Amino acid sequence: MTKALLKNYRQSPRKVRLIADSIRGKKINDALNALQFMPKRAAEPMKKLLESAIANAKDNSVDLTDLIVKEITVDDGPTLKRSMPKWRGTAHPIRKRTSHVNLFLAVKESKKENKKSEIKKETKVVAKKTVKKAPAKKTVAKKKINKDKK
Repeated sequence: MTKALLKNYRQSPRKVRLIADSIRGKKINDALNALQFMPKRAAEPMKKLLESAIANAKDNSVDLTDLIVKEITVDDGPTLKRSMPKWRGTAHPIRKRTSHVNLFLAVKESKKENKKSEIKKETKVVAKKTVKKAPAKKTVAKKKINKDKK
């Protein structure tokens, strides 16, 4: 698994997460194409970050054909605190937020490997099912019939 970091990016994490959510789980070529045509300001730095992660993968001699964006997180960075003068001489706070972005690339598992892991899980589940105890017997409550006195 290869990673790339972007620290102290001067845009709020809420806005950057919109871009991060759109490329999470995609193949690297699809993610690059999506970022190229996105009309958001954060798309360009995210594209550079993805290209940096791809370059890191090349250095680690990883096969690029099956790489996907395994995980991408956008966390809060330090907040720059400023103030704006308002009515009657009061100062109102302005928070200029920053973001830290972590991007992880991983090789996508093939379908054969997924089937093998599913078979192992099924055998464990079957073993657990055979150990189950028989349910307890239910007791039936008898109803009392009250006869009206005449």
